[in-house]
Amino acid sequence: MLKILSFLILIFIFNCVSIAMEKKPYHHLPDGTFRNPEGSPKRNENFKWSFKIYNQEKKKLDMTIPKEHVVSKQKVLSDLDKFKNDDYIAWIGHATFIIKLGDTTIITDPVFSKNAGPLIFGPKRFVEPALNLRELPKIDLFLLTHNHYDHQDMMTIRRFPYKKAKVMLPLKLGKYFTRNGYRDVNEMDWYDEIKVNEKLKITFLPAVHWSKRSLTDTNKSLWGNFLIEYDGKKILFACDTGVGDIYKDLGNKYGPIDISFINIGAYNFYPMMPTKDKSTFHTNPEEALSIGRDLKSKKVIGMHWGTFVLSLEPIMEPLTRFKDNAEKYGFNKDDAVLFKIGQISKLNDIIE
Repeated sequence: MLKILSFLILIFIFNCVSIAMEKKPYHHLPDGTFRNPEGSPKRNENFKWSFKIYNQEKKKLDMTIPKEHVVSKQKVLSDLDKFKNDDYIAWIGHATFIIKLGDTTIITDPVFSKNAGPLIFGPKRFVEPALNLRELPKIDLFLLTHNHYDHQDMMTIRRFPYKKAKVMLPLKLGKYFTRNGYRDVNEMDWYDEIKVNEKLKITFLPAVHWSKRSLTDTNKSLWGNFLIEYDGKKILFACDTGVGDIYKDLGNKYGPIDISFINIGAYNFYPMMPTKDKSTFHTNPEEALSIGRDLKSKKVIGMHWGTFVLSLEPIMEPLTRFKDNAEKYGFNKDDAVLFKIGQISKLNDIIE
């Protein structure tokens, strides 16, 4: 009798586990890791990373920084004060933006370290942040898209002056903040929504990317895009992403989008990758425009360029390709928006 009872209990437990696994979304794998949306492109198996080849090719890059790429610190500080009562967007560098919406000031993927890597390692920035941490306006909302070193910067997290800010980030990354004194930390799965106030709602959405900070944690934390809905406007801030069918789905469900921030740099790994200008998980400028089109976006802001050397395209190439190809994807040239590092623009001036 005892054996029969034990057998029945085992069957019951097995069925419960099976049902629980069946209910998990597609991007949740049984081992606790995550994957991209169904139908997303796979990593190119012919990609052969080599530090030697990468460093040889990197030395060939022209590192001349045009003067007009960066706004002077004096003007940045002056404009911060000038626009303090307005809704605005400011580019600090790479994927770090300040977005002020009413009484809420948002910062995205803040990286203020000199290099994007552990300790003193990793790519060094060739342009300083437009502001240092002490010069930031009061931040109310901290958005983190994923855990790569050029987005999740532990020095910045530890020294961030506004730890009372609400933090929104992907599943499995909250510990990096709670350990460092943050109290309002919100891990989000795809399609989770958080209402910040009566006018502001944040939704975490799928992206085509991956996560990794060490040799043993590949895809153990999630990644994704943030949809910011504010006072009738929609702003999508993309995680690093590659192209994928998911963007047509998102465009149909959430579009039209007023402004989409999409990565336009870190796409050329040739000759380590057999195809030039093509990366599975980082869009080139033309692919960024195609995602903007899929999202039914009115404006696309190019980001994730002009700050670190993460790949082998010329450092200013994303700028020209982004603008020159806008009309091929249904945008006017003015709809493909590029900021200078340190530029601050009113939200309504961008949208109109």
